[in-house]
Amino acid sequence: MQSNNPAFKRNEAFTRNGYATFDVATPSAGDLEDQYGLPSPSREGAMTLEDVVTRTGMMFALLLVTAAATWFLIPPVVESPDGSLGLNGALVVAWIGAAVLGFVLAMVISFSKTIRPALILTYAAVQGVFIGAASSFFEALYPGIVVQAVLGTLAAFATMLVLYRFRVVRATPKFRKVLIIAGVAFLALNLVNLVTVVLGGPSFFYDSGLLGVGLAALGVTLASLFLVLDFDFIEQGVRNRLPRQFAWSAAFGLVVTLVWLYLEMLRLISILRGN
Repeated sequence: MQSNNPAFKRNEAFTRNGYATFDVATPSAGDLEDQYGLPSPSREGAMTLEDVVTRTGMMFALLLVTAAATWFLIPPVVESPDGSLGLNGALVVAWIGAAVLGFVLAMVISFSKTIRPALILTYAAVQGVFIGAASSFFEALYPGIVVQAVLGTLAAFATMLVLYRFRVVRATPKFRKVLIIAGVAFLALNLVNLVTVVLGGPSFFYDSGLLGVGLAALGVTLASLFLVLDFDFIEQGVRNRLPRQFAWSAAFGLVVTLVWLYLEMLRLISILRGN
């Protein structure tokens, strides 16, 4: 089953039946050669769910530390010489800089054939700065919104985990294909919105009418559904007894989706609370 998540797509071990599968046809010579090239779990230990949880926890711990540092060290609003209040330029620089650097790191990690834990942890730290800056800005506009967004993200995560666990939602080939197409279309729409804003036009993604609410709700829904793909990839890795190092890739993919879900939740709530 082939993955469409960039965090897993480059790792062939997540897209094949693996070491401990018996319901497959007799492998060809090329298949055997490919399997021989994979790291042996007997030498490194097989990946477990606990490994994924531990590494995901490490990433989130680092993300929360840098997010908290950004939150407390860079105030969202500063007073100008004339006594008026304005957005802190340092927060904007941190926000944009972390966004760009985080995107570059995500691409390097996703398309690298080598798993680099240090680079993955660096990504988590940079995303913490990005999340901290975004959260600080929205909290200044709508007090209490960060707590609401966090609770909403946790609720969405728990809901999708239960639905996946009881096979209410399954990562079938059709489900995956439709979801990927929808995700690409949503990304393209984001890019169009960005160009519109740069050219001086309004941001329809933050429209206070039905359009803005609908797009924000769509973003939350897509991010939540992508969690199903993450759960499926992790389950495959554990079942196929992949080497423990792949737990880093699994944790990275999960964190990427959860960060996206939190940002979409933050946007949805801000629109609902705005006027």
